[in-house]
Amino acid sequence: MAAAAAWGRLLRGARGAASRRACSSGARARAAAQELQSSGRERFVLEHAAPFSAFLTDSFGRQHNYLRISLTEKCNLRCQYCMPEEGVQLTPKSELLTAQEIITLARLFVKEGVEKIRLTGGEPLIRPDVVDIVGQLYKLEGLKTIAVTTNGINLTRLLPRLKEAGLNAINISLDTLVPAKFEFIVRRKGFHKVMEGIHKAAELGYHPVKVNCVVMRGFNEDEVLDFVDFTKDLPLDVRFIEYMPFDGNKWNFKKMVSYKEMLDTIKQRWPELEKLPCETSSTAKSYKVPHFQGQISFITSMSEHFCGSCNRLRITADGNLKVCLFGNSEVSLRDHLRSGASEEQLIQIIGAAVGRKKKQHAEPALMSFPLCQDALQNPPNSKQWGHTFSHWLTLRVSLPKQKGKTSMKNTLTGQLFLPRSHSEKQWHMATGILQTQLRGYCVFQKNPSSTFDTKCLDASLGQVPVDRQFKDTCSGSEFHTRDLGSCTKVPRASDNLTHTDEEGRATMVDVGGKPDSRRTAVAGAVVLLGEKAFRMVRQNQVKKGDVLAVAQIAGIQGAKLTSQLIPLCHNIPLYHVEVSLSLDEARHAVVIRSSCHTWGRTGVEMEALTAASLAALTVYDMCKAVTHDIVIQELKLLSKTGGQRGDFSRV
Repeated sequence: MAAAAAWGRLLRGARGAASRRACSSGARARAAAQELQSSGRERFVLEHAAPFSAFLTDSFGRQHNYLRISLTEKCNLRCQYCMPEEGVQLTPKSELLTAQEIITLARLFVKEGVEKIRLTGGEPLIRPDVVDIVGQLYKLEGLKTIAVTTNGINLTRLLPRLKEAGLNAINISLDTLVPAKFEFIVRRKGFHKVMEGIHKAAELGYHPVKVNCVVMRGFNEDEVLDFVDFTKDLPLDVRFIEYMPFDGNKWNFKKMVSYKEMLDTIKQRWPELEKLPCETSSTAKSYKVPHFQGQISFITSMSEHFCGSCNRLRITADGNLKVCLFGNSEVSLRDHLRSGASEEQLIQIIGAAVGRKKKQHAEPALMSFPLCQDALQNPPNSKQWGHTFSHWLTLRVSLPKQKGKTSMKNTLTGQLFLPRSHSEKQWHMATGILQTQLRGYCVFQKNPSSTFDTKCLDASLGQVPVDRQFKDTCSGSEFHTRDLGSCTKVPRASDNLTHTDEEGRATMVDVGGKPDSRRTAVAGAVVLLGEKAFRMVRQNQVKKGDVLAVAQIAGIQGAKLTSQLIPLCHNIPLYHVEVSLSLDEARHAVVIRSSCHTWGRTGVEMEALTAASLAALTVYDMCKAVTHDIVIQELKLLSKTGGQRGDFSRV
C-alpha cells in the first residue's frame, strides 16, 4: 500500500505540474489544443497519457473510471421490481451527502482518473439542487461525461436547464408502452410525462436517448418487439435489462427473461438484425435493425455477468462507497469526510476498498445453483421445448439409483435428480423443479437406448404436471404414461371427465393428435360494489388508482398466465386478448367481458374465464378499503368456437 501511495502522489504531482505548466504558458496550451484537434489526436493522447491511478485499479487489473452517485433515496414511483408499495425507510436528511460533499468527492475521483459520472437515485431529478450539482460537476477538469438515470416524470421541465448546465447523457426508465400497464407496474400515473421527456431529449440533441426496460415474465415480455419498433424513427438505444434481485422486489427465477430468449424472439421478426461493436468495459450487448434510426441493447447481469470488465464504483446517497452493486461491503466516505480526513487519507481509504473488490459479484442463492446458470445461458428454443419435454416422466423419490448412477440432491429444493450434462435436460430440471417447486419427485428422461430397469417404475409413475407451453409438440413426439410405451388418446367426444385416467387420477390431456383450428372464447363476470364504492370508481377517486384500467391489465395478464394457475391446462399462444369493463349504474356494478383468440389444438375457454376472474378480483382488491360488502357473481363462459365438440353460446 505504501508503494501504491507513493505512486498515487507521483501521479498527482505530475498532473499538478502539467497543469501549472499549461497555465503559465498560454501559447503552449493553445498549441496543445490545436494538436489535439488535428488528425493525429489519438496518437497525441496515447503519447501524453499518464498511467491510470493505482488507487482505482483493483487486484484483478480492472481500472475504475466510471462513478455512479446516488443523489437521493426518494422516488416518486413505486416500481414493482424495485420497491415495495409502501416505500422504504428513508435515511434522515442530515445523514445524506450535501451538494458540496458530493462535489468534493467527485473532484477527488476525477483527479484519480474517473472520466464519467452518472447521477442516480432513487429519482435524482426530485432533488431540488440537481441542476446546480450538474453545473458544478461540469467544471471538473478531466470529467468527460455527466449522465443521469431518471424515470422521466420531471424530465421535460428540467432537461433544458440540465443541458445548459452540462448534462450530456441520459437514461430514461420505461418498462411498457401501454399507459394502463405503466400505471400497474409503477403504481403511479405519469406515462405521458415519460413519453414527452423521451421526445424532448431527442429534440434537444441527445443521441442516443437510452431507454431502460426491465423485462419481466408475465408483465411486459410480450412488448419486446414493440420496443424494438420504437427505435425505428427515433435516435433511441432501448436497453433490455434482465430482471435482477433487490430487497423488496420479491425476485424469483420465474420472472427472469434471459437476453438469449429475447434475442431469439426479435430475430424471428427481424432476421437481418446486426450486432454492433462495443467497448471492453461496456455492460451492454448492442444490436441494430438496418435502416432503423435507433438501436437496442441487452444488459445481461443475470445470465452472463460482466464482472470481468467492470469499471464502476458507486456512492450511495448517504455517502457509502460500494465497489459492487451486489456486494454488501460498504465504506462510509461521508463519515471520514465529516471527521476532517485529508484528501490523501480519503484516497487511501478508497484505494483499500477498491483493492478488496472481488472477482465477480455475489449472486443470489438461486443463481449460484449451477443448473440454473447453464439453463439461463442455454435455453432451448420453442421446438426443443415441445420435442424434449414430451418424453419426461415423474416418479417418487423411492428410486435412489439409475443402473449404478447415484441420484443427486438439489440443495435448494431438496429434490433428487440424476446427473446429466445436456443443456436442455438441465433447463427442464431448472424450470420443471425450481419454478413449480415439486416436492417429493424426481425427474428422469426416457431414453430409448437406456438400460434403465423399467420394472422398478411400476405403480410409481404419474404424468408430469407439464407447463402448457409444450402443447406444440411435434408430430413424432409422444407423452408417455406409466407403461412407458403407450400414448394418451384424446376422444373425439366423451361423457366422461377427460382430465382423469382409468384409475381416477388427474392427468393432462394429450392434444397432439387434434387438428389445428381457430379457437375463440368469451367469458364474463359481474362485481357488485355498492353505492359508495361504485361512485368512487366512476369518479376515479379510489386511492389505489384507476380501478378499471388496472383491472383490465390484470385480466390480460391473467389470461397469459392461465397455464401457471390451472395445473392441467396447456400453454397456448394467444393471438389476441381483450378485456373490457363497463359500469352498470342500476346495479352499482362493474360488468366484465373477456375474449381470447388463438389458432391451435385446444380451446381458450380457461383463458377467457381466468381473465374475467382476475379482473373481478382486482376490482375487489382495489375497492375493499371502501367496503367489504362486494359480491363477485355471474362468472361464466358466454361463448366459444372451434374444436371437435363444436361451438357453444349461452342463451
